[in-house]
Amino acid sequence: MIENLFPNVDWTKMWEATVETLYMTAVSTLFTLVIGLGLGILLFLSSPGQLWSNKLVNIISGAFVNIFRSIPFIILIILLIPFTKFLLGTIRGPDAAMPALIIGAAPFYARMVLIALQEIDKGVIEASKSMGAKTRTIIFKVLIPESMPALISGITVTAIALVGYTAMAGIIGAGGLGTLAYLDGFQRSREDVTLAATILILIIVFIIQFIGDFAVRKFDKR
Repeated sequence: MIENLFPNVDWTKMWEATVETLYMTAVSTLFTLVIGLGLGILLFLSSPGQLWSNKLVNIISGAFVNIFRSIPFIILIILLIPFTKFLLGTIRGPDAAMPALIIGAAPFYARMVLIALQEIDKGVIEASKSMGAKTRTIIFKVLIPESMPALISGITVTAIALVGYTAMAGIIGAGGLGTLAYLDGFQRSREDVTLAATILILIIVFIIQFIGDFAVRKFDKR
C-alpha cells in the first residue's frame, strides 16, 4: 500500500535522512538551550535595577541578540559559509549545518528567556537578596525554577523552528529530510518523495510539541 502511494521513495534513504534531521535538531537544540539561556540571563541581570546592572553590557548583548535573530535563516547560512568552512573544513553534511543552526536559534531563545525572567515576581528576587543569597544561588534557585514552564515552552518552540531550519539547510546540502526533499523530490519532480519527507517532518514536530507540553504541565506549579 505504501509503495503504491510513494512509488519513488527509497525508504532506506528516507530513514537515514530522518536520523540526520533528528541528529541536527537534537544537537543544535542542546547548544541553543545552553547559549540562549546564558544570553537571556545576562540580558536580564545586566538590565537597569538588576544584580549586574551594566548599561554597556546590556546594550552589546541586546544588539547581538537583536541582529542575529533578525537575519533570515537562509541568508545567515550563506553569510556563515566561510566561517563554517574554516571551522569544519566543509559546508556539506549535518555537522556543517550546526554553526548556522545554533547562531540562528540561540538569540531567538535568549529573547524568550529574557521575557520569561521578566515575568517573575520581583518580590521573590528581592526576598532572596535580602536573605543574603549570592548571585549564583539566585540564578539557579530562584530565576530558573520560577520561570521553568516558560523556559520549557520557549525551547519547545525553538526546537520546532530548528526542524524547519534543518529543512532549509538542506538546500546547501546539509543532509536530512530537507536535502532529500529538495534533491530527490523537487529537483527530479518526484512529488511523492517531497510529500513523504514533509510528513516525517510534521511527525517530528508533533512529537517535540507533545514532549514540550507534557514537560510544561509537570513543572507548572499553578
